Amino acid sequence: MRFLRSIFLLLFYFLIVTAEGQTITSKVVDAKTKKPIAYATVQFAENQGVITNEEGVFSFAMDATDKKLDSFYISSIGYEKKGFPFEHFSDTTLFIAPKAIELGGVYLFDKELSVDDIIEKMIQRIPENANNDPVKQRYFLRQSIFGNIQKADFGFEKSSIEELNKELIDSIADALPRYSSHYTESLGDFYKTNSAYKVDVIKAAELYDKKNIGSFEDLAKRVEVMLTKNVKPDSYLKIKSGIFSQKVQVDSILSDIEAEEAEKLEKELQNDTISGLVDGQKQIFEELLGEIFYQEDTKLNVVNKNRKYDFTLSGYSEIEEQEVYVIDFKPKRSADFKGRFFINIEDFAVMRIDFENLKNLKNFRLLGIFYRETLYKGSMQFSKLKNGRYELKFADFNFGRWLRFDRPLDVIEKNKNVKGRRKQNELRLNIDFRLKNTNKWELVVFENTLIDQTQFDNFKEDKSKKSTYMPKYNPEFWEGYNIMEPNQAIKGFTVETED
Repeated sequence: MRFLRSIFLLLFYFLIVTAEGQTITSKVVDAKTKKPIAYATVQFAENQGVITNEEGVFSFAMDATDKKLDSFYISSIGYEKKGFPFEHFSDTTLFIAPKAIELGGVYLFDKELSVDDIIEKMIQRIPENANNDPVKQRYFLRQSIFGNIQKADFGFEKSSIEELNKELIDSIADALPRYSSHYTESLGDFYKTNSAYKVDVIKAAELYDKKNIGSFEDLAKRVEVMLTKNVKPDSYLKIKSGIFSQKVQVDSILSDIEAEEAEKLEKELQNDTISGLVDGQKQIFEELLGEIFYQEDTKLNVVNKNRKYDFTLSGYSEIEEQEVYVIDFKPKRSADFKGRFFINIEDFAVMRIDFENLKNLKNFRLLGIFYRETLYKGSMQFSKLKNGRYELKFADFNFGRWLRFDRPLDVIEKNKNVKGRRKQNELRLNIDFRLKNTNKWELVVFENTLIDQTQFDNFKEDKSKKSTYMPKYNPEFWEGYNIMEPNQAIKGFTVETED
């Protein structure tokens, strides 16, 4: 009897786990074109849902505490909202039908407004529509950094430093990986007031090859290690470039550097996980929130310089069962962006904005140094809170830069134990270096919860938390958590080991 009771309890437990711990994974595609639908909303419980990734894939795990609906619902702008029952669900691909944006005459209003009137009211209502009350947001954040060294020619001319010969310089150039990628994923709670932020990271992971270079800073550190490891113990380096003789980035290379300093730098490269995870997350949030379309210093100047844009009322649609104006914008003079607003018909709040740049946002050239901001595009979507104001629900930002350094470079070895003229030897290079760097941020806010100031003040950050380094994607890392599904590039990421 005890054996049968154990079997019964085991079966009962299995049924409960199956029913309440169900994980659903599928792909959302356009029923007409069969193309994946990126960043569609998937609602599976009261005030809970996920977002499809750029490939249209989503996944979520049902919990026993969820206020589960009979079905989960998929919605996206330009498509019919469709429900799929949980019972016996096993589809790996879900089709939803396109829905044309309605044109004039479909919606009836007390007063017909011109597109300029709508934009003016939208701008006037920003102070009352943007949320300033304390809020707690359950978020998932993914940052993807892609580096592409397009050219690395150090242009060796001459050297009287035995250790810094042509073979070493060529080996440094060869050691620089031409392509690199670095992914960071984090799940947590973001506490926000009108003037302060706090972050509680629940879990975080990093995928990258420690040998690769993901940023300009990594590159400088890598070259610094290689140079300092090949200098005499009683010497240090000074770098001059053209007419400049001041220190370059700054004291670490040009002041006295002992051998142990180089070893320390190399160790940092080999153990380069985010030590300040919480502060790093806060910095990303600060950057993203600073780029919201109505902020004063945002690159997206369609509100701050709206007179430089032409606006066209393209029709009407729905977001979260709210009727919205669909308004396209493009430059009429020297503006930078084109895109589309989705503005709530009732309160003139922006519920979504899509945008992309039409030209470089910044071009800098001085004495052989070239810098361009080549890409800035993305989407932002907002949800209405219980206080009637709006908070960010989803953001997709893409920021691309290009750098070229085309200058002569002298590396001078000086002996720190010699008085007077310390110059011992010299290395002369003529560098032509070009780097393309792209950052992509994807932010999903699963829950927006209004809190009071006391709750914000009482929360204490745990800054000892660190991300988990993964040289290969681990599908079990996020098991049991609802996140935005990774794309195929992340799923297939792995560090190649040397033989």
